[in-house]
Amino acid sequence: MQREIPLYTTEGVPGARVTEHRLVTDDMLTLSMLRFWKADCDDVVMIIHGLTTSSDMFIMPEHKNLVTWLHGEGFTDVFTFDFRMSNRHIYNLGPHRWSMDDCALYDHPKAIQTIRQIAGNKRIHVICHCLGSMSFVMSLFARQVPGLASVIANSVALTPNPPKWSVIKGQIFPFVLERILSVPYVSPNWSDYPAFSFGRIMGKTVSLFHRECDVPSCHMLSLMWGTGWPALYEHRNLAAVTHRRGGDLYGGTSLNYHRHVIKMIKSGRTAVKMYPDKPAHAALPDNYFAHAREIETPVLFVTGRSNRVFADSNILCFERLKELAPGNRHELLILDGYGHQDPFMGARVAEEVFPQFLPFLKKHAAARRAA
Repeated sequence: MQREIPLYTTEGVPGARVTEHRLVTDDMLTLSMLRFWKADCDDVVMIIHGLTTSSDMFIMPEHKNLVTWLHGEGFTDVFTFDFRMSNRHIYNLGPHRWSMDDCALYDHPKAIQTIRQIAGNKRIHVICHCLGSMSFVMSLFARQVPGLASVIANSVALTPNPPKWSVIKGQIFPFVLERILSVPYVSPNWSDYPAFSFGRIMGKTVSLFHRECDVPSCHMLSLMWGTGWPALYEHRNLAAVTHRRGGDLYGGTSLNYHRHVIKMIKSGRTAVKMYPDKPAHAALPDNYFAHAREIETPVLFVTGRSNRVFADSNILCFERLKELAPGNRHELLILDGYGHQDPFMGARVAEEVFPQFLPFLKKHAAARRAA
């Protein structure tokens, strides 16, 4: 398919000074951040994507994106973090045994440290999504990223509760693809692979069961994540070009992160370590609720009411934390008419979604000023 929008473009954030910053984790991976600076401000925002996506989901030129909206609301220094799950890196495209524990221990703390080195002693707010949200909230509750002003976590955090069909897929597909078929990763672009290749055959087969649209990458994404036709979003919320370029916005991924989610589901829908006996992860709690009462950083748990990827996961997390740490520290926001991915990638999010984040952001910016 002919590309309509350049791959990895930053043209969706006009008027900003854009710089790229590389960072190396303690387990020796090179990751990256983009800084979109328009003016100095006291409140810096870091934004984190989910598995297979990247910074691109927050800087899309076809609609007013999250970075541009933040600039317009006075948050004029914004970083987007491409951690090891990003399709801007190669790390997803081969078998590995990384888990979200690695992201929590190595990636997110290094990113916060890097921002403090670049931007100085500023209040830092984090907006995170999908497994970027889960792994970041794990890092927060493992006491690896102290001193944050606020966190907005979309779709899932510490209590994954996907639909039943998603759980079945998550238990079967990693074994079948990796152990039986020797396929190192699954990709939304499989329908574009060479004729008679496994990917091409698989992509075309999946499309036979998805008649809701004519975009093969959309069909594959519904296989990779969630339960539905489509699974990740409401079609009506996306601009047509966004729907067509799904193969660019989402990349391929190997499947060990899926195994970690399945382990959490089997552990009472609770974020737990993937490998509790791994010495390198000794600084992390076996159960990520262990320090819940001590975590003072306020979190706004967000979910689309039509979320067909993680369903009511964030509602469960909010309710569980309210029991463990009574009070008004954390908040819950349910977005009517939205699903899992469209709260950031929908055509009208700057009018319908992002303004609902603003009271929380401003309250905690103001609270820190008063303190």
